[in-house]
Amino acid sequence: MIKIKTTLIFLLTQGALMAQSQAVQPFDVTVIDRNEMYRLIKIKDDTLRLFNFWATWCKPCVQELPYFEQMNQEMSQGKFRQYLISLDFNEGQNKRLVSFIEKNKLRSTVLLFDGGDPNQWIDSIHPEWSGTIPASLLVYQEQRCFFEGNFKDLNSLKKYVLECKNNHKI
Repeated sequence: MIKIKTTLIFLLTQGALMAQSQAVQPFDVTVIDRNEMYRLIKIKDDTLRLFNFWATWCKPCVQELPYFEQMNQEMSQGKFRQYLISLDFNEGQNKRLVSFIEKNKLRSTVLLFDGGDPNQWIDSIHPEWSGTIPASLLVYQEQRCFFEGNFKDLNSLKKYVLECKNNHKI
């Protein structure tokens, strides 16, 4: 009986320690470079991809993130992928970005873009992009539909997607 109690206490203690160590492990943000970004944009399958370029220090970017989160929740069951591409500086463990993601409970895929000199890659994302953020790119196979500026609400984001589809830009 004592051996069973000791074993049970040991197992419960180990389980609690494992749960605690898993809860303490830091969240990590995937950092991508230009080649990885180009690869994501050039995927040719039957999935609609929405890229939103933003930063934690950009007030209009932060204001529209809830619309992207809601759009992602509504469309995630279909052939849809959304990427929130952070243009924050890649600093070590990216604590500021990680903290922002956790605080705002972002569920969308957040990628930290470390593409180097913006003059080297902005035109490759879309030739109409001046480089200001927020900016969004909707991609379906080889078709691209670009929007520079922020969405005022969820309906304006949905309208953008619908207009791109209806005008066969995607």
